[in-house]
Amino acid sequence: MPNSGSSMEIGFNQHISGQFNADLEAIRSQMMEMGGLVERQVANAIEAITSGDSTPADDIIRREDEVDQMEVEIDRECTQILVRRQPAASDLRMVLAVSRVVRDLERIGDEASKIAVHAREVGGNAANGFSQQSIRYMGAEVCKMISGALNAFARCDVQGALDVVRNDKLVDQQYSAALRELITYMMEDPRSISQAINILWILRAVERIGDHARNISEQVIYVVSGADVRHSSISEMEERAQQDEQDHSGE
Repeated sequence: MPNSGSSMEIGFNQHISGQFNADLEAIRSQMMEMGGLVERQVANAIEAITSGDSTPADDIIRREDEVDQMEVEIDRECTQILVRRQPAASDLRMVLAVSRVVRDLERIGDEASKIAVHAREVGGNAANGFSQQSIRYMGAEVCKMISGALNAFARCDVQGALDVVRNDKLVDQQYSAALRELITYMMEDPRSISQAINILWILRAVERIGDHARNISEQVIYVVSGADVRHSSISEMEERAQQDEQDHSGE
């Protein structure tokens, strides 16, 4: 008589494995959906302030609760996977990374909402040409960073993640230069101080969005290699990525 017990066990294990993979794919898909939403929120917030049309700002602020709820739901799913499946190795890293990424995405949504609030306060009184140019340029860069970080996560692309980290350095430099010029502008025309303060907070929010996009990229490296590169320099990350490439080529 055939040993049906072993075949049933194999089928059961395959079912469990298949369901686990479906759970992992589900949280990744939800994370990417959340990422798409916050990327649009940021792009719309930048457009609102640079165009002088604050109409989209109300929608951005209203949808902040939606972003918050997505974070809560995805984080809950991650916790349930950890409890039910007790994943190990790369699967565990993936769950932890998704949980960290959605936290950064929620904070990007917060920063987009801050930009929208200041866009409403500025209203039709568009910022001076310098401010518009700086915000538009930095805004375009951080939108590319968000998109690049999410794409790198989806493909487990370490080189793509490193590109985002390099761009964060560029945004930081742009932010410092913009601040210096804004301070000079306020000193030359004290009547502009009130509006300039709004612009200052907008620039700060854009810079912070770049930081969060960098954080997401760091999680790509963590998922692929297991290395925690938070608070590491770009050269340290590049060295780690090169070491991982050499390790894999020797397998």
